[in-house]
Amino acid sequence: MKKIVFLLCIVLQLNAEEIYATFDIEAQKSASLAFSTSGIIGKMNVDIGSTVKKEELLAELLNDDIKAIVEVSKVALKYAKSDYERQKKVQQHINESLFDSYAYKYDNAKVQLKYQETLLDKTYLRAPFDGIITAKRVEIGDVVSGQMITEVFDIQSLNTRKLILKFDQKYHQKVKVGDTFKYKVDGDDITYSGIIYKIYPTIESKSRKMLAEVKAQSFPVGLFGDGYITTK
Repeated sequence: MKKIVFLLCIVLQLNAEEIYATFDIEAQKSASLAFSTSGIIGKMNVDIGSTVKKEELLAELLNDDIKAIVEVSKVALKYAKSDYERQKKVQQHINESLFDSYAYKYDNAKVQLKYQETLLDKTYLRAPFDGIITAKRVEIGDVVSGQMITEVFDIQSLNTRKLILKFDQKYHQKVKVGDTFKYKVDGDDITYSGIIYKIYPTIESKSRKMLAEVKAQSFPVGLFGDGYITTK
């Protein structure tokens, strides 16, 4: 039995092929962040190099006016609810249309509060995922536009990276998800190993190269290198 397994391994090794590929290192996640509404930057809580958690508050527009409207809406809802509940207790004794008017005021007050809270929430810019701030494009006092999409911060994942592999198109039927990629980063003598988890379905028209992705950790974004894909 051991002899059979040994021979099978030899056959697999003979059928395996090593395909040369170059790569660039990118963050696993990256995004340019902007407010979805217009206003004036009032607070900035982070800077370039800041490590942030998902949903952490990064920046805030001047919003005292919207906060005041939210408080007014809360008061309006409080009294509309009180009136509605009071009329509901005597509903059978009053005109139906009159009761409906109280129900309408109550429902409308709830909607108005929700609307104002949504406007207030748009004045806060939060981190979409755990990461590190790599660029800051505005300062306190700058005017931003939701329509023109004024970018505020760039963010990328803190440690998780991906290698964007490029290899000759003639191997498009040989390279598969799950193949091993052994590689070296430029300026580093250590040989690393990873598994291809994504293959792009198109070929670059200019370079005639196919692209694939391999997950990695902690390399600085922007580095490059090369290696060999071992096909199964």
